[in-house]
Amino acid sequence: MAEKTQIKLFEDKKVRTLWDKESEEWYFSIVDVVAVLADSKDFLTARKYWNKLKQRLSQEGSELVTNCHQLKLPASDGKSYKTDCLDTEGIFRLIQSIPSPKAEPFKLWMAQVAKERLDEMQDPEQGIQRALLEYRALGYSENWINQRLKSIEIRKDLTDEWKKHGLKEGVQFATLTDIIYKTWAGKTAKEYKEFKGLKKENLRDNMTNKELVLNMLAELSTKEISESTNPESFSDHIQNAVDGATIAKNARIELEQKTGKAVVTPLNAREGIGQVSDKKASVFLEDEEEK
Repeated sequence: MAEKTQIKLFEDKKVRTLWDKESEEWYFSIVDVVAVLADSKDFLTARKYWNKLKQRLSQEGSELVTNCHQLKLPASDGKSYKTDCLDTEGIFRLIQSIPSPKAEPFKLWMAQVAKERLDEMQDPEQGIQRALLEYRALGYSENWINQRLKSIEIRKDLTDEWKKHGLKEGVQFATLTDIIYKTWAGKTAKEYKEFKGLKKENLRDNMTNKELVLNMLAELSTKEISESTNPESFSDHIQNAVDGATIAKNARIELEQKTGKAVVTPLNAREGIGQVSDKKASVFLEDEEEK
């Protein structure tokens, strides 16, 4: 299953989801859905509710339990754990088992989630517009949002260029991205996250405006160089990544010399970027370093 993890917001509650690119299907965390429908105050209460409901459904011979998928989802401690999940059809059946005044609004919300994904597949620009709304809902400033959305566009242009030359998502993308980060910022993606005190949070959702701008310059330059040189080997792509990121590195050094301030800082979303609160740390949880 090729998965992409995202957090969706229903009213003020988080619902962890995974998009399976192979089956083109959403999977939803059952505990999160139960928390919404049962209006649970905390995760532990929702989990107990689901455990009791699961036991009752099993005794009744319901196929709902057997159709559950154990999928890894990020938890509040930043680690990923296997979690009971259902696809859209399964969640609709689950809703029928939980008396709740939020059942109908939640059904409408799920239908909208599904529609948004289908619309984005036909028109990727709609994904950008959805991201704009979600970042606003999370409290990010308009100035930061504009930079972040531009960074998503530039990242996609670069990965499209890599794909055009036959490179694959995963190890190759991650390797080149690490080279870009290491060259301009002096840190790999892992080191950068550790420096900012991040775990599973998205690195770019925790960058300052200056960091986003310089990373965009590095990726834009890498893409432009690739288009000009038409690389034939992975080694050629590595050299292009170094050359493109060096342009951003030189800009970073000059800016730091002029201002006396470091560009790469430990500042993260919880500490002031975009005025985001601790419980609202990221819109895109999929790893941009690999895609």
